[in-house]
This record gives sequence, C-alpha cells and structure tokens, in this order.
Amino acid sequence: MILDERTEFCDAQSLNTGAAGTYNLGDQIDLGVAGRGIGQPGDQLYLVLQVATGITAGSAGTVQFQLSSDDSGTLATNGTQSIHMQTRAFTTGTGTGTTTLKAGTVLGVFALPIEGVTYERYLGVQQVTGTAAITAGAIDAFLTPTPAAWKSYDAPFQL
Repeated sequence: MILDERTEFCDAQSLNTGAAGTYNLGDQIDLGVAGRGIGQPGDQLYLVLQVATGITAGSAGTVQFQLSSDDSGTLATNGTQSIHMQTRAFTTGTGTGTTTLKAGTVLGVFALPIEGVTYERYLGVQQVTGTAAITAGAIDAFLTPTPAAWKSYDAPFQL
C-alpha cells in the first residue's frame, strides 16, 4: 500500500470526546479549486479508515465517519458541508466502558466517488457521534491508490 503524508487526514488521531454531534478530525487537504475531480476511472483513489487505538464509550452509542468537503479550511459541521461518503454506524459501548472497536480494525476501504456531489476546495474526515460520547480511541485515515487487499482466514481455508 502506498501512503503519502500529504494525503493523510489522521495518524493515530484521538477522537473527539464531546457529546453527540459532528466533529472535524485531523488535517484537511486543499484541492486548490472547487469542482476538481480527484478520482478518475482507471486512476481510482481510496479512503482507508482504521482504528489506531481502541474506541470506547461509557454507555451504548454509535460513531460514524464521513468524507466531507467545504469552501473553508475548517469544514462546517452543521450540515452545510458536502458529504461524499459515510460509514455505517459502529456501536461504541455496551454500557460497561469496554473497548468495542479494537486497535487494528479496518472500518472501511472506500473508492472515492467520481460522480455525484461536487467536491468543494477543502477535503476532510469528520466524526459523527450518536447518543453517547466517546471516552477514548484514535483512528488513521488516508487516501491511497493501492489499498491493502490481503486478508487472513480461519483454519478451514488455510493451506
């Protein structure tokens, strides 16, 4: 997998521990101009999201991550930003404060949308906390043209 520091949003970035809401994480990428195509057929880019430090919450809640763009270097969190993709809602707590998303968990590898919502000038990753605040956790988030494709399988499938 190829990783470029300039296309990295988060490197073990601590999650926001505030109440339910939307929060900007890590760095934003300045695309230079609005409307720039950043994923082309045959030259696809992928967003990789993975857990760097186990994610916990004191009570049952959810967390989602979204790739967003805006015309300001500080992306809006009030719904006026352009949302290009969003993960499913991951459960963050069971009411016991235990780690429900362990370090090393890949939350997703997503091909950047080529069509649809037009990219604004600044691109970033946002955390959407639902119901209960996160108490700990960190993620890695970056763009790459070559996501890891290797996967291990349980014993019946090993040679």
